[in-house]
Amino acid sequence: MAQRAVILGAAGRDFHNFNAYFRDNAAYDVVAFTATQIPNIAGRRYPPELAGSRYPDGIPILPEDQLELLIRERAVDVVVFSYSDVSHEYVMHLASRALAAGADYLLLGPRHTTFKSKVPLIAVCAARTGCGKSQTSRRIAAILTAWGKRVVVIRHPMPYGDLVRQAVQRFGSYDDLAAHEVTIEEREEYEPHLAAGRVVYAGVDYERILRQAEREAEVVIWDGGNNDLPFYAPDLHVVVVDPHRADHAARFHPGEANVRMADVIVVNKVDTASPDDVQQTLAVVAALNPRARVVQAASPISVQGGEAIRGKKVLVIEDGPTLTHGGMTFGAGWVAARQYGAAEIVDPRPYAVGSIRETFAKYPSTGRVLPAMGYGEEQVRELQETINRTPADLVIIGTPIDLRRLVTIRQPALRVRYELAEIGDAKLDDVLRPLVNADMPAGASTL
Repeated sequence: MAQRAVILGAAGRDFHNFNAYFRDNAAYDVVAFTATQIPNIAGRRYPPELAGSRYPDGIPILPEDQLELLIRERAVDVVVFSYSDVSHEYVMHLASRALAAGADYLLLGPRHTTFKSKVPLIAVCAARTGCGKSQTSRRIAAILTAWGKRVVVIRHPMPYGDLVRQAVQRFGSYDDLAAHEVTIEEREEYEPHLAAGRVVYAGVDYERILRQAEREAEVVIWDGGNNDLPFYAPDLHVVVVDPHRADHAARFHPGEANVRMADVIVVNKVDTASPDDVQQTLAVVAALNPRARVVQAASPISVQGGEAIRGKKVLVIEDGPTLTHGGMTFGAGWVAARQYGAAEIVDPRPYAVGSIRETFAKYPSTGRVLPAMGYGEEQVRELQETINRTPADLVIIGTPIDLRRLVTIRQPALRVRYELAEIGDAKLDDVLRPLVNADMPAGASTL
């Protein structure tokens, strides 16, 4: 008799685990997904067009807080944890809830959830959200492009809309962003690659996505989300850690697994972290994975017109996921405000409205910066209203995209840019060369 399963997720890893392991597996009947972390995804269904012939009515997506009731009413045998960037303690609290309700608890590993690419594939993952995966992916892509390689990026899923339409998404231009009605979170990840002339794929069905991307790529970069494990078996696994959260590589799931699996570990932000935190991070990394090659890197920031910040009362807007489930209290915007001499960083919390106010309540550690949340049109409007209600002389945009494309900001606004810069003798071009056989001298500058 097939075991009845519930998959705990957040519209990403959960769908992938289903597609890769459960969809055609007669040993299981998946009775529901549950949803958390992301607003407005509960109450939907995983559609039959994606669920396959064994699920002609699709699969309901229910709130995670109904887990115990769901286990009892649906006679659930096994609960499958399938999302990322939560503490080990959090994972085991959910395990305790599942066990107490009578179900087994399962974590799926790479053997059952990764597909193999026909072209060289580099996975860029992290120990936590906000470590600098995106800038590391951009740096690697730029190196490979300078060597004449045709690079295609596949991004971790963020399917919050029509799942059937989003099954396989190809972004080759800014027009494609509008056509696919992407969220702010998606724009933050896709736009920098598009600006550099690179094609980006994303969606829901990641085996189909890979097979299509392979047809136009000499090298594929898996640009991971949160601190999730790669969806593809990497030929080179690069994992980014953040010394501002020095011990988190050993405390969060599945970031610790990523660090243990890594071929290369990038210790980022050494320019803004304290020497003690950098040394602690290096010690944690060495204890978890002594065989990995370590590259230290900085995240230098620049602000065109940054002299206007001096002496001003500023509102700082940062990348949303970094502040929320990433647990950071600041990002590049805060660093820029301090570096360029802002007189005051205005606290946006008293002026927040709607779901932005709810975000602050749910993530009280966020502090005096505004997370750029935008999972739908209503939330984007609420973000815009929050910005414009905040009494600041100047807005500092620390997100990977220019928010002025999406919201009308009444105050003067400046955008912070940041890229990855390796420090020391270990360079990314040296670790990439064996994979692509690039005819470049060791340690040569590529940009």
